Amino acid sequence: MYGQGTIIANFESRPSVFIMAQLDTLDLLVLVALLIGTAAYFTKGTYWGVPKDPYAAAFTGANGAKAGKTRNILEKMDETGKNTVVFYASQTGTAEDYASRLAKEGSSRFGLKTMVADLEDYDYENLDTFPPDKVAMFVLATYGEGEPTDNAVDFYEFITGEDVSFSGGGGAESQPLSDLKFVAFGLGNNTYEHYNALVRRVNTALIKLGARRISAAGEGDDGAGTMEEDFLAWKEPMWSELADTMKLEEREAVYEPIFGITEREDISPDTNDVYLGEPNKNHLEGTQRGPFNSHNPYIAPIVESREVFTVNDRNCLHMEIDLSGSNLPYQTGDHVAVWPTNAGREVDRFLNILGLSDRRHMVISVKGLDPTARVPFPTPTTYDAAIRYHMEICGPVSRQFVASLAPFAPDEASKAEMARLGDDKDYFKEKVSDQYLNIAQLLERVCETKWTTVPFSIMMESIQKLQPRYYSISSSSLVQKTKISITAVVEEVRIAGPKPNIVKGVTTNYLLALKQKQHGEPDPDPHGLTYAITGPRNKYDGCHVPVHVRHSNFKLPSDPAKPVIMVGPGSGVAPFRGFVQERAAQSKAGEKVGKTILFYGCRKPSEDFLYRDEWGMYKQALGDSFELFTAFSRETSQKVYVQQRLAEQASLVNELLQQKGNFYVCGDASNMAREVHAMLGQIVAEQRGLSVEKGEEIVKSMRSSNQYQEDVWS
Repeated sequence: MYGQGTIIANFESRPSVFIMAQLDTLDLLVLVALLIGTAAYFTKGTYWGVPKDPYAAAFTGANGAKAGKTRNILEKMDETGKNTVVFYASQTGTAEDYASRLAKEGSSRFGLKTMVADLEDYDYENLDTFPPDKVAMFVLATYGEGEPTDNAVDFYEFITGEDVSFSGGGGAESQPLSDLKFVAFGLGNNTYEHYNALVRRVNTALIKLGARRISAAGEGDDGAGTMEEDFLAWKEPMWSELADTMKLEEREAVYEPIFGITEREDISPDTNDVYLGEPNKNHLEGTQRGPFNSHNPYIAPIVESREVFTVNDRNCLHMEIDLSGSNLPYQTGDHVAVWPTNAGREVDRFLNILGLSDRRHMVISVKGLDPTARVPFPTPTTYDAAIRYHMEICGPVSRQFVASLAPFAPDEASKAEMARLGDDKDYFKEKVSDQYLNIAQLLERVCETKWTTVPFSIMMESIQKLQPRYYSISSSSLVQKTKISITAVVEEVRIAGPKPNIVKGVTTNYLLALKQKQHGEPDPDPHGLTYAITGPRNKYDGCHVPVHVRHSNFKLPSDPAKPVIMVGPGSGVAPFRGFVQERAAQSKAGEKVGKTILFYGCRKPSEDFLYRDEWGMYKQALGDSFELFTAFSRETSQKVYVQQRLAEQASLVNELLQQKGNFYVCGDASNMAREVHAMLGQIVAEQRGLSVEKGEEIVKSMRSSNQYQEDVWS
């Protein structure tokens, strides 16, 4: 201000200079104070006093560490006083959940100073300086065909690299990680060939580099349905050996909240800076700004939706989603992620059993009570918004979670029941797992009285974040550059028993509600469920859905003249619709297109033959190069499946494989994909006069070279 005053005095007209000369020191001080106060008043909220959005920063750097945050894990541990870090590699949130549970248990049972760390947030060249009095834990999910999860790619490539180099210099031969103590647990699925490959490879790499593993590495098997029990069985001996090694003393575990929750009666939920389900600040402010990814969805219009089954008791949806203006690219074979919303009935059930129904629209602020804790959704928000848009309230329940709620039961009988469920795995399986109960349903069955003493923080900490669901894109990016097709069977599982339970697919029923809305139903109510389909503050009105795209390695050969063989029963045909659509377009454009063979199966051609009318159109475009072989499992008393049709065409299949044709499978991993894999080995052996073992070896080699590709789920 003084500099500006001097400039004014020097360059304004002489009367101004005269006036300034007449001012005494006190007058000058008063004038300056007034000027500063005026400037401060008019710049508040622009240059200072700007309300901070603690969550918005989480989305400014979707790939890598957030701005201003250290990527040095040891520096972070020292800054926050931690002696144990739990790293996670997670694609769907389960590994992250297990990592959080380990961190909480280590803190409450053994007094460890724990933190949870996303592998993509840190660099690892300084692991050779990891102190011997600290511990690293790795919770690593394997993705796809033995691949690291998206957030673990950089770490995996670094730690398993042949020329790995650390800050102290030297390679593996110098045992640079000799001071690093670690434990590891993997999440995998035995229906995939490379079962738990990530934890096995990382474990091998760390030991090769001199690290000391405390306790055996654990492996959870989602394919066998034993993931939770595998985790529980692994962690108890692990804690025992870790306690012996680190001289830890076990104490009685008492719940210590990670998050502090404050009810804000002074703030209306209608206030513009309260999040009502918006995923980040840009969406809160009503703007969409890329890049769009797993942290930042694009609110896309649904331009078409229709039913592709022809029966009344089952639904399969075809949807067209418009990406125009998003700069969101996709390639044929990629996956689209749909961000779901919990069903209103389940939101109501959850709020009611916790005694929060009357306060559902109460504004709450959430903050981490530990400097390393990440709030899982943006705040301030409301109970309703947090539960509806951010918490996986319909997900499976763990025994560990149930045991942690026992102290908060409404009465002694309920407390004893929760303790028994948490302790007895067979009893838990009978009463909870086999019934597919979610947490609110379980609490209702244990005691109908409201569970008003359960801290909302423990629910936040123990229930996974509501995850996007991934669907194989059923369109060709060559044909539809800015429009994605989805093919989704609406999920519903009926569980028999004294108290029958019907499990509804969270996302597919949400999509069904959107389809009903688009077709004129004013109050969509699929299977007795309701959804807030217009989104927070009606931002999804007009039939919009939040999405992003995940790139896949499930791809057509770059040379369209190469033959392709596709096996996709049911909704597994989705990516192959895109493949055939693309090759038909290439043929129309005059390109040479190789033999295109599709094996498709369903129950009956009159009920669930997906895209029945379209295959004829593609046949016209591709001519004799396209052949469709169908298998109907319920058309007659004799069930026929795709692997049988594959065997019938053994000679053709082998001929195309010898022409270096690609072989693709999409669908159920646990049964169909395994049987197709086995059948292909038999075909190769029989057609080439080889042993069964040699046939299987050739198929494995095809997988390794990407000639055999799978896009499967369990």
